Amino acid sequence: MAHVFISAAHKSSGKTTVTLGLAAALARRGLAVQPFKKGPDYIDPMWLSLAAGRACRNLDFHLMSRDEIRASFGRHGRAAQISLIEGNKGLYDGLDLQGSNSNAALASLLGSPVVLVIDARGMTRGIAPLILGYQAFDPSIRIAGVILNNLGGARHEQKLRAVIAHYTGVEVIGAVPHDERISIVERHLGLVPSNEAAASAGMVEAVRERIEQSVDLGRLMAIAASAASFPAPSAAPPAAPAPAPGAPRLRVGIARDEAFGFYYADDLEALAEAGAELVPIDMLHAPRLPEIDALVIGGGFPETQMRELEANEALRHDLARAIEAGLPVYAECGGLMYLARSISWQGETARMVGALPGDAVMHPRPVGRGYARLEGTPEASWLPAGPEEGIPGHEFHYASLENLPPGLRFAYRVARGHGVDGVRDGIVHRNVLASFCHLRGAGERGWVAPFVEFARRRAA
Repeated sequence: MAHVFISAAHKSSGKTTVTLGLAAALARRGLAVQPFKKGPDYIDPMWLSLAAGRACRNLDFHLMSRDEIRASFGRHGRAAQISLIEGNKGLYDGLDLQGSNSNAALASLLGSPVVLVIDARGMTRGIAPLILGYQAFDPSIRIAGVILNNLGGARHEQKLRAVIAHYTGVEVIGAVPHDERISIVERHLGLVPSNEAAASAGMVEAVRERIEQSVDLGRLMAIAASAASFPAPSAAPPAAPAPAPGAPRLRVGIARDEAFGFYYADDLEALAEAGAELVPIDMLHAPRLPEIDALVIGGGFPETQMRELEANEALRHDLARAIEAGLPVYAECGGLMYLARSISWQGETARMVGALPGDAVMHPRPVGRGYARLEGTPEASWLPAGPEEGIPGHEFHYASLENLPPGLRFAYRVARGHGVDGVRDGIVHRNVLASFCHLRGAGERGWVAPFVEFARRRAA
């Protein structure tokens, strides 16, 4: 099971662009490439999925047990010829002193050789102690090669190669010159997602061409083939319990368009395995709400599309009426904002669905950011009681929900994070549960199975 971990010395080193190009280049060679992303990310996996032609999978110590990580990695990696795992932040960065959730910890868990992407701007001889330090910090991590990024030219590359060869013995398998044309635009939540970028396919092609010119793909594949053997799982666990024989199939709407696109591939598969027929809905352009038994509205950037969302008045009114009639709805972050009365951003305000009595207001700095932990309340309706250690989640939002009336019901108490007001999250209204925190849907403790079962009971 060939696999390699693409990490970096620090955040914003260009590892996403490099991994994107590698995935596209290997796929163009006819290989089945399985991308993975470490951590709670939606945007990078969207780009990696586009490049590889296969759904990227997230591997996250906070949201998943180690057994779940290994099972997912084995299940999907064995269905491909090579797996690329993109890290987040730097190789040894993590939440605690021991680095228990770091990229290095994940590489160790999976037995993955590491290729380090180094932003080499302004560096010459100083690159040697950097690499030596990363090697010495944890000798159990095998740094099998480096890719130099943002090089200033051929002379710069020659100097770096000579220094690295003389002092470290680490193989340089790639040298990528600085090129503004292959920089994916960033904004307040990171990279612009591929579902919004009109020229996303062209961008992937440009990155592929640059990486093919700059990286020795043969050496990368040899490094991946040298990975420690990964034992096959005894049985691939289902993402969600299968429906009972004879159970009616549910039509579950999924908001998917330029405004909403933050979904884990595992969660969508869990919905299907639980017996749901997924019905994509373009919330910007669909003329009416289709016939559905339940609705999921994931995160995204409704603020950048708020005029188009506002203009689709018929759909907004359909949804408001359906919610009042009891339609089960699960919404996260951007979905919560869409269900509010309005969104205000950059001095403008647009009307939204109005099912929730609050107004979403965007701020210049994050309101909630990072890993979260929630505790269920009696108002959680269809959710089962949370584990004693709480419900793990994550959040990254610049929005607050304002003008909330007293007496609102909330599904969660916030043990860590911000949620709606620093104390509570998960507004409950009719059969709607809408939160700023993102939760994992698949797995024994995910939201998918109880949500589908609740919707099925209501539809019966």
